[in-house]
Amino acid sequence: MALEEVNSLGKREFVARLGGVFEHSPWIAERAWHKRPFRSLEDLHRAMLDAVASKEEKLNLVRAHPELACGEALTVDSKSEQGRLGFNALSRKELEEMNRLNRSYREKFGFPCIVALRLHADRASVMAEMKRRLANDAPTELSNALGQIGHIARGRLEKILNG
Repeated sequence: MALEEVNSLGKREFVARLGGVFEHSPWIAERAWHKRPFRSLEDLHRAMLDAVASKEEKLNLVRAHPELACGEALTVDSKSEQGRLGFNALSRKELEEMNRLNRSYREKFGFPCIVALRLHADRASVMAEMKRRLANDAPTELSNALGQIGHIARGRLEKILNG
């Protein structure tokens, strides 16, 4: 889809096409629609990021994401992203480690560990990042999670606009 087409979409179509860019949060696309016309992919991405304003909205956005290798129902994008690194085919030992990491992270921060998988070449680097981030404080991790969500959204927008 070309940017010109994105700019010409009515609100309902815009949300239908871009509502999945942010996990289970079509309200972000709905808010960003008002910022049209977008001059670039970056402009569209920024408008969507800026739509998440309050701390409560940020926490809700982070909490809308699934844990890695959790087995819960995934969106098509999440399933593809996790599948690329084999999070859908872990060994028993890896699954136990992921469950431990997910549980420890959620207990400490109150939300799942968000990792932009497109920035990683393999599962080992993702797991190492999760372990490293467990040492952070809550404000740092909220900031990290939002940054990772930004990377995820950027990749999804690139896929939609550039194929």
